[in-house]
Amino acid sequence: MSNGVNHSEPRHPFSRAAAAGFLFIAFAAGPAFAAGPHAARLSADLADHLQHNSQAIRVIVHGDQAEIDLLAARYNLPIARRLTSGAVFLVNAGQLGALRQDETVDHLSGDIRIRSLFDASAAESIGADQVWAGAGDVRPLSGKGVSVAVIDSGIDTRHEALKRRVIATRDFTGGDGMDRYGHGTHVAGIIAGQVGQTADTREFRGIASGAYLLNLRVLGDDGSGTVSDVVEALDWSIEHRVEYDIKVINMSIGTPVLQPYRDDPLCEAVERAVNAGITVVVAAGNNGGTTDGRAVYGTISSPANSPYALTVGAIDTHGTAARSDDTLAKYSSKGPTKYDLIIKPDVAAPGSHIASAESVESYLSKMHPERHVAGTGRNSYFQLSGTSMSAGVVSGTVALLLDGRPRLTPANAKAVLQLTSSFMPEAGMLGAGAGMVNAIAAVELVQGKQFGTTSIAGEDVVAGGFFTAPATSSSVFASLVRRQLTVRSNQIIWGDQIIGGDQIIWGDQILWGDQILWGDQIIWGDQILWGDQILWGDQIIWGDAGALSSF
Repeated sequence: MSNGVNHSEPRHPFSRAAAAGFLFIAFAAGPAFAAGPHAARLSADLADHLQHNSQAIRVIVHGDQAEIDLLAARYNLPIARRLTSGAVFLVNAGQLGALRQDETVDHLSGDIRIRSLFDASAAESIGADQVWAGAGDVRPLSGKGVSVAVIDSGIDTRHEALKRRVIATRDFTGGDGMDRYGHGTHVAGIIAGQVGQTADTREFRGIASGAYLLNLRVLGDDGSGTVSDVVEALDWSIEHRVEYDIKVINMSIGTPVLQPYRDDPLCEAVERAVNAGITVVVAAGNNGGTTDGRAVYGTISSPANSPYALTVGAIDTHGTAARSDDTLAKYSSKGPTKYDLIIKPDVAAPGSHIASAESVESYLSKMHPERHVAGTGRNSYFQLSGTSMSAGVVSGTVALLLDGRPRLTPANAKAVLQLTSSFMPEAGMLGAGAGMVNAIAAVELVQGKQFGTTSIAGEDVVAGGFFTAPATSSSVFASLVRRQLTVRSNQIIWGDQIIGGDQIIWGDQILWGDQILWGDQIIWGDQILWGDQILWGDQIIWGDAGALSSF
């Protein structure tokens, strides 16, 4: 059954190497492949349900409503809920097996649980304070007029930092949009919170305090929800993008990757949103390390694994705005993505110990009173850590860019942030992508100003440390707009040749620093990927599955 997603883009070059082998490593059971003439592709959770003969399974099926009704009647399936892009069926294992063999069904996904993702203000560390004030030839920007949809646990609109910022509320859980968990309010404050109202809270302010917010609640009071709610929220944003001028979607939520991104309903919805002109910012996930401190690779969550998403990892600034002591947060999920082997995250931003709006009656506020840092009542602030917070920082930064250049496309927004980020060699591309975002350099680039070296907290910071920074940015940005730049994952593709810094891609050969890819062989420092084998030092590591969550 067609899902309406354009698949004309070639698959990412990394997906070709050894995708089938990595399916085996990622999940012992692996997707089940039936021997019949037709077998729809299954997400890994549905394959497990078949194997264990489960009797209550929520399955997402794509199609228009006429096709959905035909399937429901053909197999006597109850429709748990209708979606803009299909429906959720409630089935048993036998019905799932029959549905899978239907010739009109291309792939099936489980409607699994999703949760929020979390573990001194980040503004100065990315140069946002300079954007607010204006620096050099750059005019002051605040994200004024840009609308950001926050798909999360709701927003406490009574908080002083968020009053008059929320222009629409839609609750996909059947509630009233109020944030009784506390995660969505904190993320919303990072994106567009107003200056605190008292002496001890005036240092707190969102990255884009002039932006508007849309409160799209998909997580319940315990911080969990379903994939189908999130898909509906994304499709609602697309449908109402003109009415509310929605330019950015923030998703500080995620779930384990259980199937290739082209079959994942969350990734498909993200692709629809990006194709509609909305920049979708997604938290990478918080599964980057084991409890005993070992780094874990291949743990990017869904929909952060989508090449269309702007995926954000977390930086620990260690309480300072200076970049000289910044490190990748140990919890921040690392690439490559499961199944497709896409290099993620795209960029990184401050995510540890971020102070933002506290909904004092929420679950997180009551369970973690030690995280309260300032204010009282509706002017309270507390700290959270996670890639959720990093995503909020980047969503606010994109709003600043759109304030400076309203016609900026999602592809160019991602390219601009990557071109101006400060590469972090210790974290590498699989940890921090192109590097730590630099808001002032990015704004200079979109406004056609000169960039190269900026100053943050008194330290010189090289913008575009991963790529070769040009002497002036005006000609570069004009070329981005004029020459139909295509961004696939975090690569910039220009014709059949890619050149960025020490990166050269031509045909099926990739040379990147100490990385060589040719055929099905990947050599990266002491990492070797070949067939179904992953070797990293003396460890074989690939992330584990879990529930959909906030980060």
